[in-house]
Amino acid sequence: MAEENKNTIEETDEINETADTADEVGTAEAVVSASEDSTDDNGEAEIAEKKEGKIVDDILEIVESTLLTVFVVIMIFTYLLHPITVEGTSMNDTLFKNDRVFMSTVYFGPHYGDIIVINNDAAYLLDENGEAVKKDITGSDYKECLIKRVIAEPGQTIDIDPEKEEVLIDGKVLDEPYIKDTINSLSFTAFDFPITIPEGYYFAMGDNRRVSADSRNPAIGLIKKDQIYGKAIIRYYPLKDFKFLTFRK
Repeated sequence: MAEENKNTIEETDEINETADTADEVGTAEAVVSASEDSTDDNGEAEIAEKKEGKIVDDILEIVESTLLTVFVVIMIFTYLLHPITVEGTSMNDTLFKNDRVFMSTVYFGPHYGDIIVINNDAAYLLDENGEAVKKDITGSDYKECLIKRVIAEPGQTIDIDPEKEEVLIDGKVLDEPYIKDTINSLSFTAFDFPITIPEGYYFAMGDNRRVSADSRNPAIGLIKKDQIYGKAIIRYYPLKDFKFLTFRK
């Protein structure tokens, strides 16, 4: 009887041990399951966070590219290209009234043949020693922005023969395929030709010689380098007349 009770107690203990083991297994499984669920949630959160981060990075990249583009455009039109509108007929048939051109403030020279935009705030004539002297042109009709072509550079000697209607530089007749009409002797009132251009100055004329107010006029005279806004490089309007304004000798 005592043995039976002992066996019963041992069986009961085994059952309890089994139950305890089962509980432990179940608890472990629950922990594993909870851990897996937590891992899944963290993974989804991580993916969502990466997607949000990528969107933010893309937006920042677009903003950065846009700002850089705007900055470059502003720099180009501030320091490199300036749009200007042509007035008058003095540069016919190269440029016409209302043509729009880009002027560059960054250039070499200017040199013969270049078309320049001029701030005609004063006229520079020559004294008896061939030195440039400033003349006040307050009230002048030509106290304005001008566009002309460089004909003579510093150190060169220019002569204009009104009878033959020729321009000579250092004794050689210029071949001027760009002019509309030949020169007009009535315009020669600023200088007694020939003259030598002082350092830092230029002699400029319009392509439409008979109507152009230019360096031959005492209200304009020689062009000081400081008076040059820039060099006209492209006619961009009208579109059908798009043209690079570079001149090749």
